[in-house]
Amino acid sequence: MNRTVILGTGAAVPNKVLTNKDLETIVDTSDEWISTRTGIKSRYIAEDGETTSTLATEAARRSLDMAGVRPAEVDMIIVGTTSPDMVMPNTGALVQKHLGASNAFAFDVYAACSGFVYALTIADKFVKENPEKKILAIGSELLSSITDWQDRNTCVLFGDAAGAALVSGSNDGERGILSTHLHSDGCLWELLYIPGGGCVYPPSAEMAEKRDYCIRMHGNEVYKHAVRSLTEVAQEALLANQLDPEDVDLFIPHQANIRIMTKVAERLKISPDRVYMNIERYGNTSSASIPVALDEANRSGRLKPGDLVLLDAFGGGFTWGAVMIRW
Repeated sequence: MNRTVILGTGAAVPNKVLTNKDLETIVDTSDEWISTRTGIKSRYIAEDGETTSTLATEAARRSLDMAGVRPAEVDMIIVGTTSPDMVMPNTGALVQKHLGASNAFAFDVYAACSGFVYALTIADKFVKENPEKKILAIGSELLSSITDWQDRNTCVLFGDAAGAALVSGSNDGERGILSTHLHSDGCLWELLYIPGGGCVYPPSAEMAEKRDYCIRMHGNEVYKHAVRSLTEVAQEALLANQLDPEDVDLFIPHQANIRIMTKVAERLKISPDRVYMNIERYGNTSSASIPVALDEANRSGRLKPGDLVLLDAFGGGFTWGAVMIRW
């Protein structure tokens, strides 16, 4: 049976590290307060010259190097992002330029923290139609550019990063993507959103002064919806493949908050030793969090051939989704 397999993974982060101690000098907060409520100790923050597309390009390049594939062999580039370099052109086109992937077409997916899972799902559909195609699915964010650094409740959460996976078709036994599951609910958009910058509230001096180009979040409500949706879509993926929670070798949830991840794992009855968490070092990197974690697990040897891997994402929109993979 032909399935979509991951040929290579890659990740990239900026050079600058911003610790909780550093944040104590910016807003009224403390390392203890942040660590206890979120599990975050530090995050990477972009400086001049580092953009969503440059991080995405570096992550993509590393995934190609792992796979032994040249940029000219890439047929398609999909970038999940909430913080594009600019409104136009799309970030994927800039990645294509930076990589020199002259034979690829490219576009962005705007699904907030679910962006990589959405991108990987789209890639899977294209590969099923054309198994020889090589597609880059990327999640890349510069959340520091849309973070309100005066809001102590949100600025402690976010970081910048990019992760990528190169996929193609294979008839190698049972390996590959087993199923994908996507959902959204636009009725809940006001719980996690960016008010300014679009056609409803175009860029203006007033918008900049009020920092309405920044993320706004109702944390308690987001927590409740995230836990429920992440649990339900993971259960959907298990049921679709006639699997039990104990069959999952590695569970990689979106790295939003340690309390969310812990609660979801508890509800799914997946033991802590099979839950991948790196939020302590990266913070919430939105669409980049799952591919960065996947790359870390891959390069560290945590993933073995035949392992069942469950990816589970939730983001603004609301959007959420899961992908089940036989490694």
